[in-house]
Amino acid sequence: MFSSRKPGALAGITVAAMVLAGCGVPAASASTAPGARSVGDPLFAYLGNGGYDVASYDVSYDYRTGTTKMDASVRITATATQSLSGFSLDSAVEKIDKVAVDGRPATFRVSGEKLIVTPGRVLPKGHSFRVDVSFRVDRSANPQSPAFPKNEPPHRTAWVNKDDGFALMGQPDRAHLFFPSNDHPSDKAKVTFRITTPKGLQAVANGTLRSRTEKAGHVTYVFSTRDPIPTHVVQAAVGRFTLIKGKGPHGLPLRSYVATPQAARTRRLIDGIPDQMAWLEKQVGRYPFETYGVLGVPEGYQGVALEAATISTYAVENLTGTDADGKVTQQDTQDDKITMMHELTHQYFGDAVAVRDWDQMWISEGHAEFYQVLYAVEKGWRDLDDPSRGLHARYDFDGDKRVESGPPGKMLHARDVLVGTNTAGLLMLFGLREKVGKTTFQRIEKTFFAKYRGRAATTQDYIKVANQVSGKNLTGYINDWIYSPTTPPMPGHPDWK
Repeated sequence: MFSSRKPGALAGITVAAMVLAGCGVPAASASTAPGARSVGDPLFAYLGNGGYDVASYDVSYDYRTGTTKMDASVRITATATQSLSGFSLDSAVEKIDKVAVDGRPATFRVSGEKLIVTPGRVLPKGHSFRVDVSFRVDRSANPQSPAFPKNEPPHRTAWVNKDDGFALMGQPDRAHLFFPSNDHPSDKAKVTFRITTPKGLQAVANGTLRSRTEKAGHVTYVFSTRDPIPTHVVQAAVGRFTLIKGKGPHGLPLRSYVATPQAARTRRLIDGIPDQMAWLEKQVGRYPFETYGVLGVPEGYQGVALEAATISTYAVENLTGTDADGKVTQQDTQDDKITMMHELTHQYFGDAVAVRDWDQMWISEGHAEFYQVLYAVEKGWRDLDDPSRGLHARYDFDGDKRVESGPPGKMLHARDVLVGTNTAGLLMLFGLREKVGKTTFQRIEKTFFAKYRGRAATTQDYIKVANQVSGKNLTGYINDWIYSPTTPPMPGHPDWK
């Protein structure tokens, strides 16, 4: 806007700087511009926003029975990483009512799944600012991701509605159906949920219950996280839940919420969580969050489990060790415990160590798959040499999967991001363990986790740690597994083709 060749313009900038400095606000830069409307993710090109870094979300929901609509609001605190004349948020909520920036009404418009905001004044680089958005959600609305093929039906719904409430399933890119956000895993933030329900229902969310306030037949529950988390692993639920408390390693408070009719049947598996946590701490390091537990929702959960930060989420039946007829079996108990280890591992890889972009998802899924298999093997429930379920079978599967989906670090389709990296990541990690030995491998894992806990990481970050800790050049080996269009040779198994 300003030209450095015009003395008057320079004088205007100087005066503006003096005025802003007098108000205690950093001066605007001559390079003021709107923030980018994408972070350039290779799989979700439309996702994320530039120009700021989010510190926290404070989300309020007013849940009422008999309707799928909820009045809601979010307060976002962020810091400008450039001089901002405007910025965008990812948003697919039903309706935006009003937006304010630093307490002043802001101009806004919605374009596709973007909420575009123009504040009343420039937000200088380094300025901490607050965005308040009043909006409404409709839990019956579950639009398909813009990154998925338009002719395909949605794989699952983000709003998981129940007779007496709901739960969330925002992975990979649907969390902005729940509230306007910078919905990309590279921008982690602390999260607070304030959920008001009719008396008799229980609200649950990430983190710790900070308060419960009853008024006029309604109850407001406030949950918040101590640590920043990615948006795709937020969880908020309403239902008829029973709270099961426990104590994990180092006195860690455990709290699980499970659908009340099945609560008694979940105790066997939930009571085993401390032992699972102790086992994983030996492999990777101390559990990263202030609390842990599971959420067991009634009537199914999209056929999956979700590593919601601090509260892994399942269909309650999958926390009982029972078969389709409701009978407890040894096999179903083992399978459920293995899945619980998978989701617990994600608290480390995926939640505490986020992925820098969605093409790094093997860091999350590969590690979860690796440790669930290692856990099952050490328990005697799985055999790595089993011809139908062992590593060789997974090796054969990886060859077909790479043809269909591409290599894990350069996938062909966004729709495969949650399922296309598990096997390759698993095999790479087992092969790495074979190459460097169990002791060195464990040092690599612990070092990587400790270094990137609370941050976002890439394949190259993992390679640097592996090379440094092992004293070997493992770059080619890891790159081949993550980026090669064909499955590389498996260390220790030259006969596998």
